[in-house]
Amino acid sequence: MRSLLALALAGLAVACSDDHTHDHTHAKRLPPSVPLTPPSRPLQWGSLNIIHTTDSHGWLLGHQHTSFPEPNYSGDFGDFASFVTHMKALALEKDVDLLLVDSGDLHDGTGLSDGYPPGGVDAHASNQFFKELPYDLLTIGNHELYIYNNTLDTLENVVSHFPGRYLSSNVNITINGTSAPVGDRFAKFKTRKGRSVTSLGVLYDFTGNDVGTTVQFVADMVKEEWFAEAIKEEPDLFLLAGHMPIAEDNWPAVYNAVRAVHPLTPIIILGGHSHVRNCLQYDGRSISLESGRYMETVGWMSADLPPPNSGDSKHNITFSRRYLDPNRVTYEYHTGQGNFSFDTPWGQSITKGLEQLAVNFDLSFEYGIAPHDFTLSRSPYPSNGSVLSLMVEAMPVALTINNTRASIPNIMITNSGELRFDIFSGTFTKNDQLTASPFMDSFLYIPNVTFSAASAVLPALNGEGADNRRRDPGVQAELWARGYVEARYHEWLGEMYQRDLQRRGGERRASAPENLTLGYVTTDTCPGVGDDTPHTPLPFFSSPDFIASALPNVADDAPIDLVFVDFIEDQLLEVLNSVQTVKNYTSADVASYTDVLSSEVLGVYAQEAWN
Repeated sequence: MRSLLALALAGLAVACSDDHTHDHTHAKRLPPSVPLTPPSRPLQWGSLNIIHTTDSHGWLLGHQHTSFPEPNYSGDFGDFASFVTHMKALALEKDVDLLLVDSGDLHDGTGLSDGYPPGGVDAHASNQFFKELPYDLLTIGNHELYIYNNTLDTLENVVSHFPGRYLSSNVNITINGTSAPVGDRFAKFKTRKGRSVTSLGVLYDFTGNDVGTTVQFVADMVKEEWFAEAIKEEPDLFLLAGHMPIAEDNWPAVYNAVRAVHPLTPIIILGGHSHVRNCLQYDGRSISLESGRYMETVGWMSADLPPPNSGDSKHNITFSRRYLDPNRVTYEYHTGQGNFSFDTPWGQSITKGLEQLAVNFDLSFEYGIAPHDFTLSRSPYPSNGSVLSLMVEAMPVALTINNTRASIPNIMITNSGELRFDIFSGTFTKNDQLTASPFMDSFLYIPNVTFSAASAVLPALNGEGADNRRRDPGVQAELWARGYVEARYHEWLGEMYQRDLQRRGGERRASAPENLTLGYVTTDTCPGVGDDTPHTPLPFFSSPDFIASALPNVADDAPIDLVFVDFIEDQLLEVLNSVQTVKNYTSADVASYTDVLSSEVLGVYAQEAWN
């Protein structure tokens, strides 16, 4: 593996610009740069144990800023590899099974996945390091399907590395006119201790996939002949992994189909996609787990399963779950290692490779110095601390540089989902730009729209007034099917914060737990406390689905440019035609406004405003 990694890095090397003199280092912090709270208690091991990751989205160098909660997630993928090595050794000592499982979404999130030079493929380089981990089971995510070449690259470079263990039960790719599963539809294997396992890898009912790929709805998948054949034989365990939330989605359809054939066989479900920490049980012999996002959580699951082939189906199974903060303090605590014994040569090699990739992609290129933190949900919108407010300010600056239409009044609109992460005070780099806004969408415009009509578009998009499309269940279902996930994640954050406010109601502030850092405070329906490390919840403020630049000071009948990100073209045209009757606008009225992509807006702005 070391030689393959070296070859991959050599092939990925690109020339770095010498027209700036800043430091290109992208080093991890050893030890953590700020004090971190250790885990509250040891892990509970069972006869079968699982380490679970999902929705990593390229966050393989860890979270590197000092503003909390970032340090909680400061471990990089090399640290994680060392953690897995030590945990595997502990499993051998305890003579138990330990599996490593991932539930998809390796693309779209940081410079490591999205910062490749022209001609590259998203996450091709970062996936070389993901392949270094000894995953027993992996599944496809929706972010592997937005662009056909990403799906093809996943097939050729990831699936081929995990033969028989990368699953896409309901996802196909078409090559040379032939449609076939991206990975395998199911897997059957035995654990080290001889337990027979049958696995599926299911994607939720996603409709935003690119041409050349197909996603079969889950309700139809469970009716397939291959599905019936796959689950016909009873294993010791059904391990059902997939990029699908364990709550408010279609896992019950898969669970019920299995239970109809095997009423008492143990079932473990490992979900993903909604970016939350969650656990629930359908019955006393099953459990489901979801392990967050962005390498902010490593999930742990243990089960006291009966010995292989014992036929014991009379008793409920004892399960445990834990949500680990991925940092070196957590890893060292649970492996019993110290700062000098924790790192393995394998882990250090991965860390060095990731750091070299960051240099190759010039991810430390500095656009400017951010004056303070800008957050997605910890500051209200609009406000000085809102990253959405920052985007509203940045668009008119970034999109009009060297633009022949700069002198024409305009309104610029984007969906708030274009912003994916916070921006922190201090150096604002290429990597920070891509973590905050990874999507390379274009900006379009419609000329000569009257100000009265253009100014009515944003309120209509956000569902204000009697015709509240924002809260229409049909609209929400459509957005969910296309991949909008932030609404569910933000709802979870809001509930977390409100629970904390209610808990403190009537209490004096001094009675709150002391010395707790900001982080996730999970409430789920499984027994016991799931969070490995105690935290206090993040403040939460809701925000609109769409944001726009300030209105120009012109007459109602003045013609202006209506500028918008291409991702919302269909929706915007529908709304524009609903707020005026002068003209029926179509895609024929739409043109390109600028060469600046949505992923570049904040960087261009920072060069102008933060230097």
